[in-house]
Amino acid sequence: MTRRRWQWAIAALPALFLAWFFAYPLIRILERSLRDGNGFADVFGDGGVMGVIWFTAWQAAVSTLLTLLAGLPVAYVLSRFRFPGRALLRAIVTVPFVTPTVVAATAFVALLGDGATSLVAILLAHVFFNIAVVVRTVGGLWEHLDPRLDEAARTLGATRLGAFRRITLPLLRPAIAAAAAIVFLFTFTSFGVVLILGDLRWVTIEVEIWRQATGLFNLPLAAALSIIQIATVGAALFVYSRYQERRSAEISLLPGSLTARAPRTWGEKLLLAGVIAEIVVLLVVPLGTLVARSLTDGIDAYASLAEPSGVLAVSPGRAIANSLAFGLTATALALVIGMAAAVTVARGRGGLSQWFDSLLMLPLGTSAVTIGFGLLISMDRPIDIRASWWIVPLAHTLVAVPFIVRTAVPVIRSVPPRLREAAATLGAAPRTVWRRVDAPFVARAAAIGAGFAFAVSLGEFGATTFLVRPLENQTIPTAIFRLLGQPGSANFAKAMALATILMLLAAGAVMAIDRLRSAGDF
Repeated sequence: MTRRRWQWAIAALPALFLAWFFAYPLIRILERSLRDGNGFADVFGDGGVMGVIWFTAWQAAVSTLLTLLAGLPVAYVLSRFRFPGRALLRAIVTVPFVTPTVVAATAFVALLGDGATSLVAILLAHVFFNIAVVVRTVGGLWEHLDPRLDEAARTLGATRLGAFRRITLPLLRPAIAAAAAIVFLFTFTSFGVVLILGDLRWVTIEVEIWRQATGLFNLPLAAALSIIQIATVGAALFVYSRYQERRSAEISLLPGSLTARAPRTWGEKLLLAGVIAEIVVLLVVPLGTLVARSLTDGIDAYASLAEPSGVLAVSPGRAIANSLAFGLTATALALVIGMAAAVTVARGRGGLSQWFDSLLMLPLGTSAVTIGFGLLISMDRPIDIRASWWIVPLAHTLVAVPFIVRTAVPVIRSVPPRLREAAATLGAAPRTVWRRVDAPFVARAAAIGAGFAFAVSLGEFGATTFLVRPLENQTIPTAIFRLLGQPGSANFAKAMALATILMLLAAGAVMAIDRLRSAGDF
């Protein structure tokens, strides 16, 4: 096989996968919204559904504002001050973001008890889950800004607030906008948090799609809502992209070791103490309460996980085994498809490679509920696989592939072309060149991407709720949701235990990723 044919063969696998399992389901959603009744007419003619759209928008806006207010002081302290325990606080801030949404919602159920199903609980959970976005995105830039810029403004007579407003804030605006856009998209498409804490009194578009499709069987209306959601997300991304183009500017950055210093004044020390208290109350207490509630009766809740459960149709232990099986399968599929895509993007040239790279990222910008709904209504031809065991890991693979691509592409591009050319000159076939030259470089990057893919699959909830058929294939997140919906302290304790196990599994995957990054200087 010639080199060009080999490249086309590699590109065909991710292209076909994306076309069949992502683009085609979206087309079927649009078709369903216009067939068997006009779904859009139902949306705009129903005051209740319009209320759902309005609630989705304003709760996302409020959640974004609250997350910025909570995250910016933390970003400032962790980026500008050097103190004992700084690395530990950064790790604690990151844990909620990699924690599955079902676990985050369950943690607030454990913390708030009867008051969990409220709008306040939803907003707090969104802040809990997304504060790491602000800290990582804004703090990552703030840490490298030259502090002498502020000092020069202060020397010229500006107050501390004036120096921040005129010097630092304009430099941080692109990062703040990026963090706000990401948080808005996450909260606009929020499903697990709203489904569990909203108790169907507070409903987002994501939850309404699920309710209309699985509870009321109104597929045209569910399809129309999916299209509206995709259009809104696309519009938000377009506005954000245009803003970044206008606001981005080239600035000089310094290493973080040169910008951080120990807090000096009493005001700075009080700010540090306040941020530590905020992290403990907002992040540590909910997760700690979750673990504590799972141990209310000692280890009885954990011991009962191996027992059959009429609520779940399977034992919680079987749900754990299902999640692990789905996670390993999705990770293997994502590795094969994602590495083929990464090679295509990294070795491609011109705009075609950039377009392909952008298309691969589309599943991340599409809600999991929409992906699950699309697969549910489209995978009945030419063979009906909707009740197949494979449909769940296929959905997880769609979301996991971008993580593989993002970690592998920079590494593949860093491989010196002369090594490939030398191997080809010596007569090595394209497959041999890849195995002998590229593979040793990208192996660790692939392992990091695989860790992300496994963590994503373990916690995936939105698409899985549509696709877990039969009930024997329930996963940990769907099992937690069913247990929380049943009366009885035993069911509640099992839900807490399962959520704790899921949290530990996800944290273990992230810790393995960090170790690989440290070993490979990623």
